[in-house]
Amino acid sequence: MIVDSTFSGLEGVTRDDLGYRGSIFSEVRSALFANAYYLTWRARGEPPLPVYNVTLRRALMGVLPFGRPWGFQQAARRTVEARSDLRWGPDRRGFRRIVHPNGVCLTGMWEIDAAQTGYTGYFRAASRALIVARYSVCCTETRRGRYRSLSMVGKLYPTTDPNHSEPLRTANFITQEDFGGSKTLDISEAQILNAPDTTPWRRGAGVFTFLVTGIVLIRADKEPTIRQLHEIAELGKPAAERTSAPEFMRLIADPPPRVVDDDDLDFRDEILGRIYDEGNPEPQRTLTFHIEVSDEGRTRGKLVQRRTITNWKRIGRIVFREAVASYNGDFVIHFHHPVWRNDRNDPATVARKRLRA
Repeated sequence: MIVDSTFSGLEGVTRDDLGYRGSIFSEVRSALFANAYYLTWRARGEPPLPVYNVTLRRALMGVLPFGRPWGFQQAARRTVEARSDLRWGPDRRGFRRIVHPNGVCLTGMWEIDAAQTGYTGYFRAASRALIVARYSVCCTETRRGRYRSLSMVGKLYPTTDPNHSEPLRTANFITQEDFGGSKTLDISEAQILNAPDTTPWRRGAGVFTFLVTGIVLIRADKEPTIRQLHEIAELGKPAAERTSAPEFMRLIADPPPRVVDDDDLDFRDEILGRIYDEGNPEPQRTLTFHIEVSDEGRTRGKLVQRRTITNWKRIGRIVFREAVASYNGDFVIHFHHPVWRNDRNDPATVARKRLRA
């Protein structure tokens, strides 16, 4: 069921964004589960999940120098400048994502179980944190075996108490497979990284939207294809301690417990099926992503980029115990893009002057 509503919402930074002081895990979780697209996933009579279109027309709305502002550029700058975890807007409808509008949200635990890591913050050995994540695709295509670029963004809370009462500031990360996409058949085939390859022609007719995306990201911050990890390395870190963050991170999902024979399987149904049984609202299993990091890699190319990353080390895992596909998961939850530093471990080296604290 493809949906192409004209609703946009407030794409730019708002007063509420500027007043961010943190959020409460249980309130964010409640918001995500408040308006699922179903009463019980895949119960008899439940409608199919909506698919929101990604179009060049929407990406270019407001690009001309008269009339309303360029919404896509506002959105790109907001994701870098705003730390908000939920963006309700004055009408409580949130905002329409221009890219990655189709997603499924998950909650669980971030666990670093390596004996030692050499990193700080929540990359340190024995770290455990609550996590809220959103798994999505870059574009309209959501089904397996077609070109799509799978992505996971996440926010870590510096606590293991799901009932904490004081707002906590979160640390966000962004990972994705090749920006052009791949024809993976299940999520365990996709290696999602904070520094993926770029193969533009895989987008087909969507290549023009892809190019526009690159332009707005470059205008919003210095580096559009790598998302640094310093926020996690600084979460809970003593102020006097020097940051030590890995340069690269990749997340690899455990293989599925059973093969689903469905050529049109939507990635959201795949993820929900990893945790739930059809027609049963209670979680039956967990979904695990393994955390691997490296500090050794090089990049070749400009428009078409290839990254060779070596010496990966597995340091932990993310264990998800709940998931939901919901309106608030697509329109209200917000993930911050960590700002680019010329030295990822030095806050004084933020590349864009307007983004310096």
